[in-house]
Amino acid sequence: MRRPFWILLSLSSVLLIAGFYEAVFVAPVEATMGSIYRIFYWHVPINVAAEIFPYVNMLASIALLLMKDKKPDFAGKLDALALATAEVTVLYSFLGLATGMLWGRPVWGIWWAWDARMTSFLALFLLYVSYLILRHFSSSEQVTLVAAVLSIFAGIDVPIVFMSIRWWRTQHPSPVLSGDGSLDRSMWPAILINLAAWFLWGCTLVYARYVIVRHEQRAVECEAMEGITV
Repeated sequence: MRRPFWILLSLSSVLLIAGFYEAVFVAPVEATMGSIYRIFYWHVPINVAAEIFPYVNMLASIALLLMKDKKPDFAGKLDALALATAEVTVLYSFLGLATGMLWGRPVWGIWWAWDARMTSFLALFLLYVSYLILRHFSSSEQVTLVAAVLSIFAGIDVPIVFMSIRWWRTQHPSPVLSGDGSLDRSMWPAILINLAAWFLWGCTLVYARYVIVRHEQRAVECEAMEGITV
């Protein structure tokens, strides 16, 4: 693996450890929920990252459609980036749903509530699961086009996820990073460190998968060239 991977891995690992320490040992106990609220320090950063990577995927997919005939090699790079960000989005959206359920059970008394935020976020997860199924199991020549359309739908869902607790009355808490639900000053170090940590960790995974997919693409190209020469 190349040097940027090790740099990203080192930085994200240090920040993850620092974020864990801040969240567990430094941040104060929340007045109404007690220590269970500490899940928030992982749940929110993971969800934020899960709403960023879809846009990278969408932009890469759209650029791929524009470049696939003009610049095949560049299109291959875009394709690798699109696939890598889709896989990381599935992982992060799953973790976001799981941490939300772990928080919801003791606080709400239920594992799942079909409110606007959770339902739209579940839709994001399912859209990218569909994207990966399509990419991995379809042999159609139109798979790139269909996958790009799926990524656009997923991109449209992201602002719905973000604005859902502002547009509709839901069981989900009001915004905690802005507005009336702003965090207490003592909680900001833990949330900011974990925001940086989980985003960098996601970038590390995206980079690693990108490099692997590019190697796989070159291997397929070499096999194709050998078949032609034979």
